[in-house]
Amino acid sequence: MHTEATPLLGGLAIYIAWLVPVLLLVHVTRPVWGIVAGGTIVVAVGVFDDLFELEPIVKFTGQLLAIGVAVYFGLRITRVAIPFVDEFLQFPDVLSVLVTMVWMAAIINMVNFIDGLDGLAAGVCGIAAVTFSVISISTGFPALGIIAAVLAGATFAFLRFNFHPASIFMGDAGSMLLGFVLGAISIQSVMKGTAAVALLLPLLVLGVPFIDLFLIVWRRWRRGVPFYAPGADHVHHDLVLVHGFSQRKSVLLLYSWCLLLNGLAVAMQQDATWAIVVLGIGAAVATAHMARLLSRYRTGCAPDGAGDQARPAGDAPPVPRDGK
Repeated sequence: MHTEATPLLGGLAIYIAWLVPVLLLVHVTRPVWGIVAGGTIVVAVGVFDDLFELEPIVKFTGQLLAIGVAVYFGLRITRVAIPFVDEFLQFPDVLSVLVTMVWMAAIINMVNFIDGLDGLAAGVCGIAAVTFSVISISTGFPALGIIAAVLAGATFAFLRFNFHPASIFMGDAGSMLLGFVLGAISIQSVMKGTAAVALLLPLLVLGVPFIDLFLIVWRRWRRGVPFYAPGADHVHHDLVLVHGFSQRKSVLLLYSWCLLLNGLAVAMQQDATWAIVVLGIGAAVATAHMARLLSRYRTGCAPDGAGDQARPAGDAPPVPRDGK
């Protein structure tokens, strides 16, 4: 979405700003070591990808290695609460590992996919990190709450330089780190809560990236294109290239949608009836509005694999460029 060269290694700044406070403030248990070690691996893979453009299978193998390290240190989805029923579905060990790896890989890649406009991934993940921090602390997981809060601080600080017009990008090193840490926190604290809605909370908190992932997989499946291929068919591209919104307006619109979904998640976790009603209505209206916008989907706006179309700084017409 840019016409000028921009540095890609901002993810290293996020990583250092997250890692140092975590090691200083958090009692390092086995799960914490799993998050730190796995996060370090995905950052290393992301840096190599930013520098040398790794093949998708190589990058995915690195992601699985990081997830495997986290699983080795005890991060696993062992059970899930059945929504609105006071019962849990317990997983056998093998299924637990498989579900954990699929869940983590999905979150890592959907955050990577949504990193397509200035400040979008940073803002959405910063909001999600704040929400996960609140939920983790209120459900008795203070260490995970601190890890999430530090991640939010590092991400919002980076947003100062990443909001449009961005002077630096987080690259795959940053987006995969954000996805990995958020996925790990969702497993280790949010989904281990006793609330009947524990399974729904991460789906709401990360609702915008989940919806984007679902849409691009569905759209590319219909066209017979691999879901990991480059293309201008993401949610944020629709707002810019179909509806003509500026980058700032598109990002702020997605922030607002994300805030409503995250507020609803906190209200549900706290069992605050009136807040659930008000935020639920707001989230439903926002989701309906976004569904109406996204229904005007382009067909053949850019050839598959040719890269995204770009809108330079300001409101000038889009121009094509190669890119993710």
